[in-house]
Amino acid sequence: MAVTHIYVCTTCKLADEAGFAAPDRAGARLHRALSALASEREAPVEIIPVECLSVCKRACTISFAAPGKWTYVYGDLPADTGADVILDGAALYGATSDGLIPWKQRPDALKRGVVSRVPPLHPASETQS
Repeated sequence: MAVTHIYVCTTCKLADEAGFAAPDRAGARLHRALSALASEREAPVEIIPVECLSVCKRACTISFAAPGKWTYVYGDLPADTGADVILDGAALYGATSDGLIPWKQRPDALKRGVVSRVPPLHPASETQS
């Protein structure tokens, strides 16, 4: 099974976190929780912090990506309790050949939180004429 990359917006903040320093914001807390739980589970994921996924009105935001698969962006995830759901979703994503998780199998937070999906990148040789 290929590694699933989970990008986590570490600058995401909830409405009531206006004065919070970056390490205390919801996105940073989610990143820490995901990293710790993925390590405990020995999950085939790489947790990658990013400074912004441009979904500021839907904190907390993450994305799943892997070579040859659709990339999904999810928002409105709970910072302090979302790590389990995200890793469960990442396992489903990792088990697919194309990244398309059947709707009925997705955890509810991922059903409600879909922001976008992006087609897989094609090798340069396929796009050149």
